[in-house]
Amino acid sequence: MKEINVDVIIPAYHPGKEFGELLRRLMKQDYPVHRIIIMNTEQEFWDEQWEKDCPLLEVHHLKKSEFDHGGTRKRAAGLSEAEIIMFMTQDALPADSHLIGNLIRTMAENPKVCAAYGRQLPRQDCSFVEKYTRSFNYPETSSVKTAEDIQRLGIKTFFCSNVCAAYKKEIFDSLGGFVERTIFNEDMIYAGTLVKAGYGIAYEAEAKVIHSHNYSCMQQFHRNFDLGVSQAQYPEIFADVPSEGEGMKLVKKTFSYLIKIGHIWLIPGFVMQSAFKYAGYFLGKRYRKLPRKMILWCSMSPSYWS
Repeated sequence: MKEINVDVIIPAYHPGKEFGELLRRLMKQDYPVHRIIIMNTEQEFWDEQWEKDCPLLEVHHLKKSEFDHGGTRKRAAGLSEAEIIMFMTQDALPADSHLIGNLIRTMAENPKVCAAYGRQLPRQDCSFVEKYTRSFNYPETSSVKTAEDIQRLGIKTFFCSNVCAAYKKEIFDSLGGFVERTIFNEDMIYAGTLVKAGYGIAYEAEAKVIHSHNYSCMQQFHRNFDLGVSQAQYPEIFADVPSEGEGMKLVKKTFSYLIKIGHIWLIPGFVMQSAFKYAGYFLGKRYRKLPRKMILWCSMSPSYWS
């Protein structure tokens, strides 16, 4: 594979000890990183030792009020002159030294594939149900999705996660990149734009990061409220591909799996989590009809509404 410059972009907010391990693993990749651009919110929580240990770092500090899921990442992309920009989150760890090479492989070979995202493996402390449901979005088999798959896959055609995703910079810039102000979901909004422009998205199952969360019911509610808001704000992307069908498919598969393996004691908690997810999403899609106080209570990102 021809060597291509890759810049890694990571928004950071109160990064902990794990962040140092993320940087060490990026430095040890078989496919070399050109630069690692950090967009750090609140400078007082930054450890300058990371810059000494990792000479590839380029750090930009911003105030919390300046952060935006789409805008901050787009600003960072503007700082890069690499052919491919790769986004990660501060809590994702490369599972091995082949992450970058595997992630960009299809993009390097196929001119029509202009985005790729990796497989997220659960952490050791991940709950049993979350470990299973994670395989729904991150299966063992790689694939490429295009507009021809919309009828078959629905909204999953646009699925892409900036926990670990890469984009061809030239196409990213020509399509306007991420939206500059969004509550959430900047990756799927751009992915939808990309697909509708005639390009493809690769899911690279061999590009693996360790990343998972054990969200409570209320955390799921808040997260899915913001997801619903983001979809309501961009009907040109999401109106014709509703998420409810995929959500119900996941619920049915997980329910059947728990019965099949005899873990029926996990079903009540799973049903409750699913109900909170749906309630948040339902309200988020209809946020324009809600009073401001309720929106602020429902949202995972109340500062967005300031």
